[in-house]
Amino acid sequence: MRIRRVAILLVIALLLQVTIFPHIRLSGRVPDLGLVLAVAIAFDYGPEAGAIVGFLAGLSYDLFLATPLGLTALAWALTAYAVGVLQGGVLRSPKWFTPVIGGAAGVAAGMLFVGVGLLAGVGGVHGNDAYVTVGVASLYDALLAPFVFILVAFLLPEPIERHSPWR
Repeated sequence: MRIRRVAILLVIALLLQVTIFPHIRLSGRVPDLGLVLAVAIAFDYGPEAGAIVGFLAGLSYDLFLATPLGLTALAWALTAYAVGVLQGGVLRSPKWFTPVIGGAAGVAAGMLFVGVGLLAGVGGVHGNDAYVTVGVASLYDALLAPFVFILVAFLLPEPIERHSPWR
């Protein structure tokens, strides 16, 4: 995996996340584009690469949020790592599997974000509205996942061994 290409993907995902998607809301919610990118990389390149990309994407997005710095980074890194670990047990994934991965990762990361946010005393994650946000954002993630997976496969075509995430 080329570090330069991943850095460009991270910058593009962040720019889309903070400039375009706030204007293209689905029921008032935005997708977690950095999470979907990290999950796509974890699916192709393993849990370590996914966790690194998830942490960097989450940390860069945390700079634009009013939540504690690192909360999104933690949720996205752990979710991408889990997807990378679980992908090792899948021999061949069908074409309909990428939206399922995107949606499931959105639910997992959202619930982790809400759970840790509640433990940390973040005010914006209380009540049923947080769970509605997680559900709608995960549907949005599921809609975007096939496109992000195709983009990652196109820009990072040569998967490398699972034990070395960077080349």
